[in-house]
Amino acid sequence: MRDTQDFPESLRNVVSEQNSPIAGPAIALLSTYPPTQCGLATFTSALYEQLSKLSGHVGIVRVLDDSEDRQNGPEVITHLINGSEISSDAVVRCLNLHDVVIIQHEYGIYGGPDGEDILHIVEALTVPSALVPHTVLSDPTPRQRHILERLVSACDLIVTMTETARLRLIENYDVDPAQITVIPHGAIDHRAFQDPNHATQDHSGFVSARPVILTWGLLGPGKGIEWAIDAMPSLRDLKPHYLVIGKTHPKVLERHGEEYRVSLAARVDKNRVADIVDIDPSYLELPELARLVEGADVVLLPYDSPDQVTSGVLIEAVAAGRPVVSTGFPHAVELLSGGSGLIVPRQDPNAIGLALRRVLTEPGLAEEMAVRAAIEAPALRWGAVAKRYRAVAARLVIDRLVPS
Repeated sequence: MRDTQDFPESLRNVVSEQNSPIAGPAIALLSTYPPTQCGLATFTSALYEQLSKLSGHVGIVRVLDDSEDRQNGPEVITHLINGSEISSDAVVRCLNLHDVVIIQHEYGIYGGPDGEDILHIVEALTVPSALVPHTVLSDPTPRQRHILERLVSACDLIVTMTETARLRLIENYDVDPAQITVIPHGAIDHRAFQDPNHATQDHSGFVSARPVILTWGLLGPGKGIEWAIDAMPSLRDLKPHYLVIGKTHPKVLERHGEEYRVSLAARVDKNRVADIVDIDPSYLELPELARLVEGADVVLLPYDSPDQVTSGVLIEAVAAGRPVVSTGFPHAVELLSGGSGLIVPRQDPNAIGLALRRVLTEPGLAEEMAVRAAIEAPALRWGAVAKRYRAVAARLVIDRLVPS
């Protein structure tokens, strides 16, 4: 895109973060959205909340399967019903009434094999669009590569949430590097929920003298919780409380039921750590989640995947100033390189236990990690992230009005 210094002052002001919300572009967000429970829905809800404060109009086009609950607030302007050609055509007409469309992409949320039905919609847009891929595979199937490359070709801008994802796109896909910009995944502003006394609490809200290790998020195979459970016997002398908070992912529940959660419960029994590990199926609202994260002594991400380029849980932990122990998936390696966490090998209970012991017992280590995290936090908060999306939307409008 062209440098805004080339534009007249009246147009440059459109992209100013201090500009009046009334002057902002009308933005449509295409994504899953609550009450759907998934990472993209949570992301879009938080982005909408902050973006709607900055721009003249922000509307949600909610993606859902035909069987899902369609009750929504007024911010949802229409639904994209997967598998419905009539719905798809109506969504195109609706999106084209906006100045800019921001498309959240994950292979599993749109209709058709690998979500290929999204192609018809994006390629029919007549207004500027930005694509936000939440997964960038280093070794995609031919169809997955085809879908993503067609989306990239149809959109004006690609927003990745990490530098790792940007480089992976450049190295493995047919994409112009100048078309990509990096905006981090947003995080709660935990300052609004902080207890001045900052007492450590357990999930029931009672002050706890036990060190709290926290893992949260939708559960399913690949989360690596089993290796964390296997690490707990080695920490028994520290009397930790390991909290695993989260429902089973709806897609996992639909296909496999509670098989993974049941296997974790069996793992707890096998390791005789029922007094240490608490697997809670709650879906926490924002204030309760923020307080829970604030009360954790360390956040543990024992994920199996070597390819994960974005993790909302990781962002939330760092933004909250919590020490992190994580396996070395790409986003963790990138974000924790500043010293706010420790990286451990995948599927290695011994390494997980040793890293947790360091954080919980090594003098000054947790405090140093918190300081490092505090340096990262301001740029990760949803307010700052939304401003960058709003600026991107305004620049896309200007580029369409004043082509290079």
